[in-house]
Amino acid sequence: MSPSSDRATTEPLAALVAVFAVTLGVALYAGVVDEAFGTLDDDRNIATPTADAVEQRLSSAGIVQPGALDTALDAVPANYHGNATITATAGGRWSSGQKPPSSADTETRTVSVQVGPGAVRRGTLTVRVWR
Repeated sequence: MSPSSDRATTEPLAALVAVFAVTLGVALYAGVVDEAFGTLDDDRNIATPTADAVEQRLSSAGIVQPGALDTALDAVPANYHGNATITATAGGRWSSGQKPPSSADTETRTVSVQVGPGAVRRGTLTVRVWR
């Protein structure tokens, strides 16, 4: 072994401790930043992106098909419960999913609803999501 082979080497235990310290510091920093800016998952409204996905699954050529309501709720994220309701101005009402609590995140939007063969009316799509 040459005399220069002992230079610039680090003990494996010291290297592991250093990596652990840096990792711990980054994790703590990320947690503090997340709390400071309020980006925790519990604070965001999950109903808006879920309503987008439900509407896409219900729509054909921009017209909501109430018959597809049951399968459209497959868009609700894992570990969440959902309810979707379509109300047409012609008096039609379709709903699917569990009864939502009053604390559920809610998104309501105006849509075109097919109420019969060749009959399209203005209506609303209301999506509620909760844990």
